Amino acid sequence: MDKAKIFIKAVYAGFMIGVGGIVYLSVEHKIAGSFLFSFGLLTIVTQGFYLYTGKIGFVKSVQEIPEMLVTIAGNYAGTMLAAMLAAGAHLEIDSAPLVMGKLEKSMPHIFFLSVFCGILMYLAIDNYNRSKQIIFVILPVMIFILSGFEHSVANMFYFHLAGVYSGKSFLRLVVMLAGNGIGAQLYGLKSKL
Repeated sequence: MDKAKIFIKAVYAGFMIGVGGIVYLSVEHKIAGSFLFSFGLLTIVTQGFYLYTGKIGFVKSVQEIPEMLVTIAGNYAGTMLAAMLAAGAHLEIDSAPLVMGKLEKSMPHIFFLSVFCGILMYLAIDNYNRSKQIIFVILPVMIFILSGFEHSVANMFYFHLAGVYSGKSFLRLVVMLAGNGIGAQLYGLKSKL
């Protein structure tokens, strides 16, 4: 697919993850928030948008890496757009406490939490593709949120919303992207067995 189309579909995906983040931060009950967050991923899979954590587990060759980099850039732009619109709308949401907690975690901690999230995101997409049952999208999203696993694209949104742009936040996002990718690829290998 053309890189410009991938970028646009990735912006849409990042924006929808931002919408999921907005609703999660807007409700007091964590279980309800995690359930409602899943609307973002449901929209992405049904509309064919490009989300890094939904695509990386299905990468089969090095030639596909440039598409993943375009997807990451588009997801980043989409989450930034969602955060800017949320700030402009003066929504009463605050991701700063969540972000500060993420910045206090060690890199190995973040990495392992990201691997778990990558596994769940691969399973969500793979199971949905096989069955078209939305429960396979909803439950992995709820599990990763309630377990505190690290989703790189969701965290892009939270960092944008909190206005945290630093070397420390950038390094953590890189580790999250790597962990999500490794977790998804680990489970993607099963299809080759």
